[in-house]
Amino acid sequence: MQEILNYTVFDIRILDLSIAIIILMLSFLLRQVISKIIIKTLKELTAKTKTTLDDTIVEVLEEPLKLSSVVFGFFLAKEWLHIETFDGFLSSVVKSFALFILFWILYRLIDNFEIFFIKFSQKFGKELSKDIENFIIKTLRLIIIVIAIMSILQEWGINVTAFVASLGLVGMAFALAAKDTAANLFGSLVIFTDRPFKIGDWIQTPQVEGTVEEIGIRSTKVRTFAQALVSVPNANIANEAITNWSRMGKRRIKMRLGLTYATNTNQMNLILEQIRQMLKDHSQIHQDTIMIYFDEFSDSSLSLFCYFFTKTTVWAEYLQVREDVNLKIMKIVEDNKASFAFPSQSLYIEKLPDKSMI
Repeated sequence: MQEILNYTVFDIRILDLSIAIIILMLSFLLRQVISKIIIKTLKELTAKTKTTLDDTIVEVLEEPLKLSSVVFGFFLAKEWLHIETFDGFLSSVVKSFALFILFWILYRLIDNFEIFFIKFSQKFGKELSKDIENFIIKTLRLIIIVIAIMSILQEWGINVTAFVASLGLVGMAFALAAKDTAANLFGSLVIFTDRPFKIGDWIQTPQVEGTVEEIGIRSTKVRTFAQALVSVPNANIANEAITNWSRMGKRRIKMRLGLTYATNTNQMNLILEQIRQMLKDHSQIHQDTIMIYFDEFSDSSLSLFCYFFTKTTVWAEYLQVREDVNLKIMKIVEDNKASFAFPSQSLYIEKLPDKSMI
């Protein structure tokens, strides 16, 4: 038995190899202990506390701890065997897994502590919060992945700085190819910070007019009044003049009324006064600005200038108010025995030819 245990395979004694295998088996057993006993006990303890922070931390550490036990067992087995030929390689493997576990924990922290990102993003408004939250989480994930890869490559003796420098031309070509993507990314940051509009707003730009349905990282989707969905790159929309009609405090009505030249002074004064009073009494008309004046003698009418605002800015409600005002103006003109003028011309003949000459 002693001879068998002392027998060597690739300069490794069977005894040492057996002990290393036992260590690995114990590490897998420890993994089960961590999963079934330690983690379960911690979850029961944290469930009794008032805060959810400790529950989240246990959830974050659960899977990395299971893998850590196996990596630790592999490390002990390597140290026990102490194979000089493969020692450097195995050490790099263990350190790489240790770095992987560390960055894995950080990655899981981002996913499980998204509540902090939600609170931050909500400062920009409920409509934009989801987009900003996704942007922050994706950016942090990418940063962690890049740093993890660079750290692991560095552990394997790869000069990351020189490697990145050697990719300068490739990076330049990639930057040129991705310049539109980068421009859209910065455009989205401008939209998120300046907040010129939100989901549901009616906006107008030189490119599109309609209702905002979605604000993304790359583009903003606008539903036109013809019900077409237009995706506008954020780089474009951030550099254009944006008219946000939904943020009007009131909506303008500007028009001219033409009365016939048969209207006398008395009728005109009564019509002007009654229209002004009707608008002052109207519950949907903004009272700050009401201008009703007889200001022009037009070619075929006596022109009345009307300038006022509705309280509502919603298109359908605005049209209803405008219709109601128009009908009431018609009633006022009719009650005062006046008539609306229409474009006309009068032809005056100074002298008719004699019949004898015909």
